[in-house]
Amino acid sequence: MSEQLILEELRSIKHYTLLGAKSVYDIDDACIITGLSKSRIYALTSANKIPYHKSPGGRNVYFDKRELDEWMLSRRFATEEELEQAALTYTRRKKSM
Repeated sequence: MSEQLILEELRSIKHYTLLGAKSVYDIDDACIITGLSKSRIYALTSANKIPYHKSPGGRNVYFDKRELDEWMLSRRFATEEELEQAALTYTRRKKSM
């Protein structure tokens, strides 16, 4: 591996390590974390469909790590096993009424 490739790899590792230590993300960080494009993130902020904060001057957009994590995990779908268990519990309750 060439020295240039090693340096690029080390920069990338440093960037992702620092990203993990942050509690507030800028737009570029949010794109990396969510896997969404800048235009998609901006569209979501414009529609108030993603939690975000603006800088005091209103020019920059920031994202709280915890809020962004919660937003990404907010639409959980039950597993087949969980659905079967819920159906079984429901039918048992109906029979006992």
